[in-house]
Amino acid sequence: MSTVTGTWRLHRRGRARATLRAWPLRDRIALTAGLAVPFLVALALVPFRFRASVSHTNAALILVVVVVAVAALGSRTAGVVAALSAVAWFDFFLTRPYETFDITASRDVETAVLLLIVGLIVSQLAAHARRLEVITVTDAAHLARIHRVATLDADTVVDEVRRELTELLGLNACRFQYGTLLGQPPRLHNDGSVTVGRRSWDVDAVGWPEGEIELRVHGNARYLGRFMLTPGQGPVPPLQARLVAATLADQTGAALDTSGPAG
Repeated sequence: MSTVTGTWRLHRRGRARATLRAWPLRDRIALTAGLAVPFLVALALVPFRFRASVSHTNAALILVVVVVAVAALGSRTAGVVAALSAVAWFDFFLTRPYETFDITASRDVETAVLLLIVGLIVSQLAAHARRLEVITVTDAAHLARIHRVATLDADTVVDEVRRELTELLGLNACRFQYGTLLGQPPRLHNDGSVTVGRRSWDVDAVGWPEGEIELRVHGNARYLGRFMLTPGQGPVPPLQARLVAATLADQTGAALDTSGPAG
């Protein structure tokens, strides 16, 4: 039992490191901006705090704009970090007593709370809008893959699907075995789940299991072969991508079934 637990933890640690390495540069820049830009903007507003030209409310609105920009360019996490950073530096630089994290005026407390609430809301909305854009683009790409494979015949479908699976799932390698079921490798199912032997494997939490993973191909309820997938070092592809992979395997089976017994 301890060996299984140790293996599980090693998978989680390895996957966490791989995910960090694969985190998009855009999101890393946005997170850095979420920490630094509110500080720089609040610092730039310091000369105006002694004049009536820029009230605390106006300063808070300026910081809200910063939070929106960070969230729109980066991720939800970057937006939340920017909102917290904006409140902290608004408190430190622009409210009495200055250059402390204390607030004495109730009006300034209300402004700081509203800044945090509005910042969190707009960062959530901006991140949601970005996610919808990504989903739309991703869905279009997936549909293009499925449509492209559907037009192939048995002579070309296997090689083309191998290439599509390698790109779609971020694989190091992908090969096809005709009509053999040797061993019991981990298996990717049609619903996007993964099993190791008879045990369910939480691929989203701990990453791919070790070794090759089979994706079986059937045609007219007849087993024809399987794709053997060698996972890459990047993050595990989302469920949507794994479902598309299963659809590509089904299309391969349909094309091979029309050509008769596989060689």
